Amino acid sequence: PDLNGYEKFGLGNVKYNISGIHVTDVEFPSASISLIPGSGIKMVIGNASLSIDMNWNIKTWMFKDSGRSTVYISKVFATAIFSTALDNTGHASISLTSCRTTSGDIDIKLNGKS
Repeated sequence: PDLNGYEKFGLGNVKYNISGIHVTDVEFPSASISLIPGSGIKMVIGNASLSIDMNWNIKTWMFKDSGRSTVYISKVFATAIFSTALDNTGHASISLTSCRTTSGDIDIKLNGKS
C-alpha cells in the first residue's frame, strides 16, 4: 500500500507520499528451521538483504520535489518462535510466540528533480 502523511519540522510541515512500492530483490544466504521438542518451531534468518524501489514526493511551504528511490537493507537478522498445538477437533494450529529482527545497514538513493 501507499504511504502518505505529514511530519512537523521546525517552521512547517512536510507532506509526503510514497507510492509504487516494489520489492525487487530478497536474499536469504543463511536460513534454518528447527523443531523445539514438545512446543514448536524456531526459524532463524541470518545476513539477509532486500531492495525496494518506490516513487516519492514531498511538499513544504518552501518547495516541492518528487522522484524515484531505491532502498537497500542489509545485514538483516531475524529469529521467530512459533508454537504449535492441536485444537479441540484435532486440527493443527500455529501461532507466533516471539520475533526479533535487527538490521545493520540501510542505504537510500533518492533521484529527484532538484
